[in-house]
Amino acid sequence: MQYVPVVSSLGKPLMPCHAARARQLVRNGRAVRRFNKGIFYIQLLGRAEGEIQPIAVGIDPGSKREGFTVKSEAHTYLNVQAEAVTWVGKHIEVRKGLRRGRRGRKTPYRKNRQNRVRGGIPPSTKARWQLKLRVLKWLAALYPISIVVVEDIAAVTKEGKRRWNKSFSPLEVGKAWFYAEVEKLAELWIFKGYQTAEMRHAMGLSKSKQKLSTEWETHCVDSFVLATIVMGGPIEPDNKEMLILVPLQLHRRAQQRANPQKGGVRPLYGGTKSLGFKRGSWVKHPRWGVCYVGGASAGKGGISLHSLTTGKRLTQSAKPETCHFLCHASWRVFHT
Repeated sequence: MQYVPVVSSLGKPLMPCHAARARQLVRNGRAVRRFNKGIFYIQLLGRAEGEIQPIAVGIDPGSKREGFTVKSEAHTYLNVQAEAVTWVGKHIEVRKGLRRGRRGRKTPYRKNRQNRVRGGIPPSTKARWQLKLRVLKWLAALYPISIVVVEDIAAVTKEGKRRWNKSFSPLEVGKAWFYAEVEKLAELWIFKGYQTAEMRHAMGLSKSKQKLSTEWETHCVDSFVLATIVMGGPIEPDNKEMLILVPLQLHRRAQQRANPQKGGVRPLYGGTKSLGFKRGSWVKHPRWGVCYVGGASAGKGGISLHSLTTGKRLTQSAKPETCHFLCHASWRVFHT
């Protein structure tokens, strides 16, 4: 990282400093090294306040990938590309099928509550917007963010098209909820998609059509443009390095497995704990280094550890006492 986030002795985010300056502060004993879910930063030991300049976060929402850029007038501090949460809707359908199946068997179940008005936001829609909010709060804990710039996702209704209008109504509800939450954190700016495109063309930048690519030109180019519209500064990006964020698909606690085992028994399945560790937690292992916790093996008496870079399982038999807990997280990260 060319510029390192800085927080005060009380944990308040201050202006980032150059990496060489951060190393000097650590060597002189005026700061200590810290990590926050994949981002290196320093914490000052004898300073509680500092001068703050405006810093904006540009957000380019997407159906599969999303871009975040932390930028001031002079520098681009961080680019983040996050994968969207797309699996919640399918899990809800599976859960509904299991509940219906239990009602046809001699199995204890709660009584069906018919004609309930759910209200609120559909789970699949809320999970998407909650990820954006979690990332934004994560960044706000490291950078003194004062402005959030979002490219608006417009859902245009069509007269007489019930299915079309119904498909877009959750989008509008989720967007309104997200905007209300963002306004509690910082000043909110909203631009239309065509405004972002016009500014991108005026700056001489191009956007890749490979929507699943990990290149800066895929999504972070628009988040950079959005932040530049508000903050100003050079139109040529000075930092194209990216932090790729992949949400973890954890198996929540279920009442039973979908398929019966030997003897017609349906054992319990899922959960958020693995021998004392919350699933998704980042730990440091003597052999495997920094990784995250997956499930637990009852037969082997160990926990599963997975790579932060690829998500591949490293081992199934790690002893809990050999794992040093680092932090709770709901995603894994790697740099490009």
